[in-house]
Amino acid sequence: MIKLSRLAALLVAGTIASAPTFAADKGSAPSGAVATVNGQPISQTTYNAFVAEQKAQGAPDSPELQNAVKEELIRRELLTQEAKKKGLDKKPEIQGQMELAKQAVLIRAYLSDYVRANPVSDDKLKKDYEAIKANLGTTEYKVKHILVSTEDEAKAIIAKLDKGDKFADLAKQSKDPGSKDNGGELGWSSPSTYVKPFAEAVTKLKKGEYTKTPVKTDFGYHVIQLDDTRPLTPPPYEQVKPQLQQRASQQQVEALVKKLREGAKVN
Repeated sequence: MIKLSRLAALLVAGTIASAPTFAADKGSAPSGAVATVNGQPISQTTYNAFVAEQKAQGAPDSPELQNAVKEELIRRELLTQEAKKKGLDKKPEIQGQMELAKQAVLIRAYLSDYVRANPVSDDKLKKDYEAIKANLGTTEYKVKHILVSTEDEAKAIIAKLDKGDKFADLAKQSKDPGSKDNGGELGWSSPSTYVKPFAEAVTKLKKGEYTKTPVKTDFGYHVIQLDDTRPLTPPPYEQVKPQLQQRASQQQVEALVKKLREGAKVN
């Protein structure tokens, strides 16, 4: 599994897209503002960005949305003014948080622009798809496990299994909260989804067998049982293309950041 930085993950959240310009409300608001709050204008640009953000999250464009956005911006301006009255905007820790928020918006815009300007070809995505399919293999395994902290604990569990104790009962002492209350069940998976020692142990088992020696991983010691196998049928390319595109874009960002870091002068 590829580990992506938080920077690359910013792409997942989407971007603030451009939105059509809405006419400012008539009234006391100055030109270029949708409203004024205690003399402080709320700009059309801010309003448009907020509307676009809501639309990007699935909200339909409508007079109701536009009115709700305007009201929300008024509320935010009121609270901002109160915060400034208390001098909160002058506190170093608050200024630091505001700078981070500003950076996040600029970074998201830059990365979105970079990915749009450097689209990943369909050929590249198809090659990635074939590589992933090859890595997954042709068989899925239905396994259960018991995870404990020490080798002696794992050996004791194996000894109880040898005497006829039920795997599901022994699984209750597992350190894995996701499976301990479900008999140790991990469901159907390709070996490629597991860490190497675990995967190697699974593929050596026959149906109904459990490991006769503890399997050590970075998580602790496992006792593994193989319940069943079946042919693995990967989803078609078109079905997973959006995920492949997202993955490729994140990899692009990782490569970009690495290049920028290597070329930067950092004292």
